[in-house]
Amino acid sequence: MVYVTSWDEFVERTVQLFRASPESTRYCMKYRHCDGKLVLKVTDNKECLKFKTDQAQEAKKMEKLNNIFFTLMARGPDVDMSEITGKEHIEAQPAKKGRGRKQ
Repeated sequence: MVYVTSWDEFVERTVQLFRASPESTRYCMKYRHCDGKLVLKVTDNKECLKFKTDQAQEAKKMEKLNNIFFTLMARGPDVDMSEITGKEHIEAQPAKKGRGRKQ
């Protein structure tokens, strides 16, 4: 098992792993509340890639990885990555004005 330290490298290698053998690739995530650690694991029975983090920002990136895998599984492994990541960009909503005190 290989722990990948960089998030971008982990995503790139897992997508390559899925495209090489989409029939046998599995994706698993574990969260241990007592340790506050999230472990993501992608394997195809020949190669196993893991990513471990305790940062909340990294846990939010996991949702993007889920979307990538869902798209690859639904559309097939030949989908262009720019199609997947381009649809995830949502326009920022303007900040709401709160009730401030008038002075």
